[in-house]
Amino acid sequence: MRPNPWLEAIRSGNVAIGSWISNPSTINAEIMAAAGFDYVGIDTQHGAIDYSTMLPMLQVLSLGSATPIVRVPSCDSGHIGKALDAGARAVIVPMVNDRETCERALSYTRYSPDGERSFGPTRAVLVEGDDYFDYAADQISLIPMIETAEAMANIDDILSVPGVEAIYVGPNDLSISLGIKPNTADPRLDEAMVEIVAGCRRNGVVPGVHASAALCAKRIEQGFGMVTVSADVVALRKQVGEDLATARGTVAETITSTY
Repeated sequence: MRPNPWLEAIRSGNVAIGSWISNPSTINAEIMAAAGFDYVGIDTQHGAIDYSTMLPMLQVLSLGSATPIVRVPSCDSGHIGKALDAGARAVIVPMVNDRETCERALSYTRYSPDGERSFGPTRAVLVEGDDYFDYAADQISLIPMIETAEAMANIDDILSVPGVEAIYVGPNDLSISLGIKPNTADPRLDEAMVEIVAGCRRNGVVPGVHASAALCAKRIEQGFGMVTVSADVVALRKQVGEDLATARGTVAETITSTY
C-alpha cells in the first residue's frame, strides 16, 4: 500500500495538518491535493457530497500525497464500506456516544476475524495495490467523533476500544450539547477540549479537531495532534467577502465558522 502521511504523522507523535471539502467539486479536491496537507477530509455528512461525487473526488486526491479521509453520514456498514472500497484510508464516524457504537463502527472497517467488513475494494485495490487485504487492518482507520456531553461522559469506554488510534472533535455539535451557541468563544468549550485531550492521553489516542488556521496554534498547545485548518466553503466565503469589501472600500464580514 502507498505511504499514509496522516497515519505516519500521528504514529510518530507529529501533528497532522489537514483540510476539508464540503462542495462536490473535483476542482476543489485538486486544489487540496496540490496544497501539501497531511490529510484531506471529504464530508458526506453535512457537505453536499454523495457517493457519485465522492468517488471522482477521491480519484483526484490520488494526484497528491495527502491521506484521503471521508466523514460518513452515520455509523452504518454500507456508508463505511462504500467509502473505504472507493479509496478512503480512514473514516470519521459522527455521534459516537458510547463504547458499543465505537466497537460496531470499528468492526465495519475490519475484515474477518476482527470485524465484519465485506470484501470488495473496487477502487481501493487499484490505487493501493493487490496487497490491500494484507495491510488493510494496519492502514485503514476508524476515527470516532467525540461531539456530545454523553460521549465525554463515556470517553474512557470509547477510547479504550482496541484499534482506535485517533478521535475527532466537532466543536459546534459539542458546543450545542454543552448549551453553547455554535461558533461562539466560550470557556466551557475550551474546558471540554482540555478534558477530551486528557482522556486521549490516558488511553494513548491522538485527539483531532475541526479548527481553522487562526485556531491551529491554540489547539496544538492544548494537545491536539490532528488539526483541520482549512475548508473549501469557508475559504471561498472569506476570500469572496474580502475581495468585494476591498473593491467597495468597506470592511469585510468576519467569518467565524469552523464548519
